[in-house]
Amino acid sequence: MSANPLLKLWYKIFNKNKYQQLKYNKNLSNRLNFYNAKIYNKILNIERNIENNHELSFLHSGHLGDLMYSLSVIKELSKKHTCKLYIQADKPMDLEYQNHPSGKVFLDKRIINLILPLLKTQDYLDTVKIYEKEKIDVNLDLFRDIPINIRFHSIRWYYHVTGTHANMENPYLSVQPHESIKNKIVIVRSSRYRNEYINYNFLKNEKNILCVGLKTEFENIKKEIHHLEFHDCKNFLEMAQIIKASKFFIGNLCFAYSVAEALKVPRLLEASPDFPVVFPVGPKAFDFYHQNHFEKFFNTLNKS
Repeated sequence: MSANPLLKLWYKIFNKNKYQQLKYNKNLSNRLNFYNAKIYNKILNIERNIENNHELSFLHSGHLGDLMYSLSVIKELSKKHTCKLYIQADKPMDLEYQNHPSGKVFLDKRIINLILPLLKTQDYLDTVKIYEKEKIDVNLDLFRDIPINIRFHSIRWYYHVTGTHANMENPYLSVQPHESIKNKIVIVRSSRYRNEYINYNFLKNEKNILCVGLKTEFENIKKEIHHLEFHDCKNFLEMAQIIKASKFFIGNLCFAYSVAEALKVPRLLEASPDFPVVFPVGPKAFDFYHQNHFEKFFNTLNKS
């Protein structure tokens, strides 16, 4: 039974500790009621589908990086299932993201058409297409609805939805290296999730660095890396091929980094102090919060 509103008001004014305990109990009760009514049966249904179906259909609405990290669990499930991936276009976001490439939706059709060529090269995906109300066995977007704090390793969001774990040191994306753009230090630094404690000034005279992000991102970071080159990728398959052929990759929490992580190329992650949900896993992979560590790990990969 909920506390009397007048009693709650009295506690709020005269007994802060008691008021905070009542507030916590109320929030916990709401979460449990929502979980039991709206979530757990969906988790059980996903488990039944995985156990009983030879073919599995997956739904994801983005963001791009989130979509990329979900491929780890799909690849693991493809060992025993035929896997079909459907991508939902134009799903509205309930939060405002500054400079989001799809505006106010998770993924628009323009962005989906850029990633489809990359996804269609993955041999463990039987089908990849824009969602058109097909029957779905595993809704990968469910992690957004579960009443938990999602500030933990992004790739694990999907492990907990499906009850399936993969070896995170193994690549879950495969492409051929780019035929002409090779052995570059490839960089993408998006405007979101930056670590403001570090800078790239120590690379100002480095002559082997290539940006494959947006033109605005290139123009911004070129202020620090004077000899930075730019390549406008025709789609995300070409971006992945350039990253695959790179000497190593540098990026913050952005889609391009998720590609480097999926490919397991040598890489450096500019770790986000505000949203720490991505971590390098595997050899020749480092993340950093501090300038001296950034420079040390850069030199380690540059000399290898």
